[in-house]
Amino acid sequence: MGDIQPAWLRAVLPLCLLATLERGESYGYALFQQLEESGLGTVKGAVLYPALTRLADDGAVEVRWAPGAGGPGRKYYRLTDAGRERLARERRAWQEFRTAIDGTAMLPAGAPAAPHEQENR
Repeated sequence: MGDIQPAWLRAVLPLCLLATLERGESYGYALFQQLEESGLGTVKGAVLYPALTRLADDGAVEVRWAPGAGGPGRKYYRLTDAGRERLARERRAWQEFRTAIDGTAMLPAGAPAAPHEQENR
């Protein structure tokens, strides 16, 4: 995927994190890798960890520490029931937003306006 605008990434990162955690508990570095593999590119720690903290503060994810295999402990993140409900809401909202964007920004030049726009002329 091409360059993703930083503001776009920050806006959708909570949704992407919730969706990634829906697959199962994970820790920071693994989340970096999963997001990159999904096509979001490299997400900086200064963006990822505050987003995870906000999700935890909101009750959407639970955090637990576990000993690392031969290294320092790891902070694991897990989706809560509230996080699953939020994910469902945000998926619906994202689909509505995507439809709106596709209906405006993705129209080729000279394309006719949507029917409700023609009525207002």
